[in-house]
Amino acid sequence: MLKLLLQLFGRICAWAPEPVLRALVPVIGEVVLLLPRRRHTVYSNLSHVFPGMSRAEHRRIARASSRSLIETGLLSLAAPYLSAARVRQIVQAAPSLQTALAEHRANPFPMVMASAHVAYWEIQTCMPLLVPEPFPEIVVVYRPVDNPILDDWIKRTRERFGMRLLSRKQGFQEALKILRRQGIVGLHFDQNSGRQGALTTLFGRVCSTTELPGLFSEKYQARIYTIYPERLGFWRIALQMESITSDGSVAGVTIALNRWLERKLQDDKIFRTTWLWSHDRWKNQDIPEKRLHLAAKRDLLAADLAARGLEQPLRRTRLWVRLPNWLGDVVMVMPLLRAIRRGRPDAEITLFAQPAFHPLLNRWQIADCVETLPAKGWTYYRHFWRLRRRYPDCHILFTNSVRGDIEAWLTRCRQRFGMQRPGQPRPLLSHRYRVPADFDEMAHHQLELWTRFLQHFGLNEPADLTPMGARIEPASFVIGLVPGSENNPEKRWPIPHWCALIAELPAAASVVLFGTRNDRVITNEIVARSARPLHNLAGQTTLTEYCDRLCGCSVLVTNDTGGMHLANALGVPLLALFGPTNPVRTRPVFAAPFRVLQPTGCPPQGGMGLDALPPAQVLAALRELAPDRFASQ
Repeated sequence: MLKLLLQLFGRICAWAPEPVLRALVPVIGEVVLLLPRRRHTVYSNLSHVFPGMSRAEHRRIARASSRSLIETGLLSLAAPYLSAARVRQIVQAAPSLQTALAEHRANPFPMVMASAHVAYWEIQTCMPLLVPEPFPEIVVVYRPVDNPILDDWIKRTRERFGMRLLSRKQGFQEALKILRRQGIVGLHFDQNSGRQGALTTLFGRVCSTTELPGLFSEKYQARIYTIYPERLGFWRIALQMESITSDGSVAGVTIALNRWLERKLQDDKIFRTTWLWSHDRWKNQDIPEKRLHLAAKRDLLAADLAARGLEQPLRRTRLWVRLPNWLGDVVMVMPLLRAIRRGRPDAEITLFAQPAFHPLLNRWQIADCVETLPAKGWTYYRHFWRLRRRYPDCHILFTNSVRGDIEAWLTRCRQRFGMQRPGQPRPLLSHRYRVPADFDEMAHHQLELWTRFLQHFGLNEPADLTPMGARIEPASFVIGLVPGSENNPEKRWPIPHWCALIAELPAAASVVLFGTRNDRVITNEIVARSARPLHNLAGQTTLTEYCDRLCGCSVLVTNDTGGMHLANALGVPLLALFGPTNPVRTRPVFAAPFRVLQPTGCPPQGGMGLDALPPAQVLAALRELAPDRFASQ
């Protein structure tokens, strides 16, 4: 039935006046471009390849490419019913094609004609009509359709002028024989070759490329040419051919063909509008379960980068990360962001974070871009809707809120990863890591849960627990104290205990109090009760200044708070006081000296009040953590 419909429509196209078809093509092209998935693919590809180009220019290219696709479809359907004379009106052999075939005719050699996904690509099967005889032995390798009846009809109609077609599934042995006989083999080179292809780059963006042209070149010394239809007007085409220069190796030919395509799309405006931007050329390293590492049967990335004079891939895969809302959680995510960077060196990482964390994230340079979350209000979600035209490739959410899921959904990112706990469906995510029902979060560190989450999506690099930046040991003995806790008063060691500890500290030590503006009430009272001078910096520093002052501490005593994780990330030795909260789940994670101290008899997972932790126990632990400093006093 499908074959009959295609034959009927093909006859109509062949008999219809060209002005009618010419008027029909823009209408169908616009409709096709409105299809959501196709539209997203087209504009995402253009956005990645030409990031500096205006939206209006992207739109012009997209519409022209969509029209070219419809023109190609109509001509492909009509071709079996067009006379040889009509075909010669439509297609001409450009001088470049005639010259290349004349050279082959005069002195035969094995040749590979590599074609790209450009409009009218099937028209090369009419070449026997266009060039002088004797016509060389040429075959074209094609991808058969699943319907055998339809595939047989397509093959017969394409071969009617003498060009042979060989199925990709069964015809390669015959293609090799033709190359041995100094013949010509045509094939596509710019399709996505999936996991069977070689890992390369196109416009700096990783992709999978077929190595067949390179294999033919290396084994049979075949010369490589590109063949492409140049659109002159509606159903008016000139077949062009260009020689490809390379070292003849598999890698060299594969990379050279990609570079040719880059230059052609960059420099040739006609070619650019006839390339089919709707095909998923870069759809390769995006399998959700393998998203966070690069993998391929053959990896030519190093050779590709060397040919471009680069040491690292260009960061063209747009990976967005929604960070948690609390400072401690943000800090604990950093080792995993480093792991993602190693696993996907091609990723442009953009972090979405609370405004207060922006200076810290910029300081650490863990990402390529930091986006500040907008102020809450009626324009909040509109901000994320506008981001859809930046076409992110993957969005990872460390938040567990509906708000964060809505943010990611509004960006229209196709891959939105998050964790799903029992009873929390999260329907706006595209892919979920389901936390196992038997996974006791209270018995595992938060970093372990996040690691499992990312490993589910392909992360195979370990978390990097190296402190963030090199810390220089301060010359003087400075003891830092963090007596507050922004989000939970129960996590605060009692003020009398802080005062008792301060009274026992060495007189030569400088004591500094840290905290937020809200902690100022606590630190002021400690200062008022203390008999020794204290430096009260609570609420007096920006986040980056806070980091600088923490780095100046010889040792830090802190409640379970964001400052604890921040100091740990900076490599500051610290003593962390835990009582009601669970150090198994939230203890520091970076490879810097620290000790967790709980009241005597407190379960490992917490549950006791901090008033049961005496100052003498804290002082003894502090001496053990910094014995050299205390011994010198």
